[in-house]
Amino acid sequence: MRAMAVLALLAAGASAADRLPFGLTASRAVLEASLAGRGPSRLLLLGGLDGSPGATQRVRDEIIAVERSRKLAGRFAVTAVAAANPGNAALAFPPTGDAYRDQPESHALWRFILAEAPDAVVIVGPDAGLGEALKSLAIPVERAPEKGAILTRLKPPVRSQARIALEARAARTPRQVADQLAKVYGYELNEVAYIPAFALIARARLGAVAEIEKIVEPYRSGSRDSLAKATSSHFSGHLVFADLARRTRNPRYIELVRAAANMGFDADGKPRESMPMHNRMSDSVFMGSPILAAAGVLTGERKYLDMAGVHYRFMRALDLRPDGIWRHSPLDEAAWGRGNAFALLGQVLTLSWLPASHPDFDPILRDFQNLAAALAKHQDASGMWRQVIDHPGAYREFTATSMIARSLLIGIRKGWLDAKSYQPRVDRAWRAINERISPEGEFTDVCESTGAQKSLEDYLRRKAVFGRDPRGGAMALLFATEMAGLD
Repeated sequence: MRAMAVLALLAAGASAADRLPFGLTASRAVLEASLAGRGPSRLLLLGGLDGSPGATQRVRDEIIAVERSRKLAGRFAVTAVAAANPGNAALAFPPTGDAYRDQPESHALWRFILAEAPDAVVIVGPDAGLGEALKSLAIPVERAPEKGAILTRLKPPVRSQARIALEARAARTPRQVADQLAKVYGYELNEVAYIPAFALIARARLGAVAEIEKIVEPYRSGSRDSLAKATSSHFSGHLVFADLARRTRNPRYIELVRAAANMGFDADGKPRESMPMHNRMSDSVFMGSPILAAAGVLTGERKYLDMAGVHYRFMRALDLRPDGIWRHSPLDEAAWGRGNAFALLGQVLTLSWLPASHPDFDPILRDFQNLAAALAKHQDASGMWRQVIDHPGAYREFTATSMIARSLLIGIRKGWLDAKSYQPRVDRAWRAINERISPEGEFTDVCESTGAQKSLEDYLRRKAVFGRDPRGGAMALLFATEMAGLD
């Protein structure tokens, strides 16, 4: 995809092209690519699939040639991966096992090609079976001549079916994407956890309030206990009742919100040091403070507003790093992508309920603005944020990007963030997310459910889901409805 712009490390001093990592090898070397040219034909030039330095150098020479030749630059837009397999790992296409835990080089290259959707792939040197496998993606493959120039001999290809499909996805409006996702997600609430609850909130924004009320009826009537097997996720799940309380004014929804918020108080009604079951993870900023702030507004009871601040400060002391981004837990300093998204979304949702006159409003607002600024520095050229926010080569993660960008958009619309600075970031994120959503509600690279991990390596090895995923569906649906301006 052209928005992935400017992707690789060329020979030292040979090019001014910026770098953009796209993957990691098994030994944690960073895979990078580069972009040159502005022509209508989109090529992906791959070299070094067998670790060959000769093929790698030929790719670098081709990029230099494109940068120096107006004619070539006008014919091709070339994304180049010069060292596609620097450790000469065994490759398999399509890759098997869990991405990017197993066969990391194969998964990184395969999904990079999926995201790039070029008109043709040009392979320099042995192809490790990639050429045959790419036939299933409707992407033509060209083999480079054994010697001499490559691109000057190449006839510009016609647009590939893969490129046409990507451009069709990118052209969808947020409302169109939301309508497609709403055909798949937001139809059950077997437990009041945040994933199914947030899909319901999104569908309510699309006008399905009456249907949502039917789905939640067992909890409204009391025939099912919404906190029977409560976890921290269930606290944030009760935000669906806060949303319905605002829409319908039904007092029963307010009582369900109150029941979750009461978990922040002991049997004598005294506030705890924090909401329970936080597991010291940054997730709990999102899972604890917003439901408390919502309870305070809906019930009119100040104690819940105050407890929202108490819980927030407790989590802040545990997980805010000196550089302004959040560790996932005190077990390790790793800045997990969704862990930072949970913190940012938790801040902005808390602020959205908390009265501006409350003494905790301004401190949380400053933290929200500081985290937004810190995360902005780590958005990559494609518009995505990574599975580990500040680790080059960590995979670009779908839910973290959806949640962060949605939080920024809320902040812009509330007047808490500067639109000139942040709206372009939101727009880039939307384009990247839009391109990674199929019309059937399938996604590229949703991180699996993740508890507190003990090392950076553990976070880098978290599985990336390719296909349908309820968590990805909920967060993408909310981002799409936010982009569409629906409420």
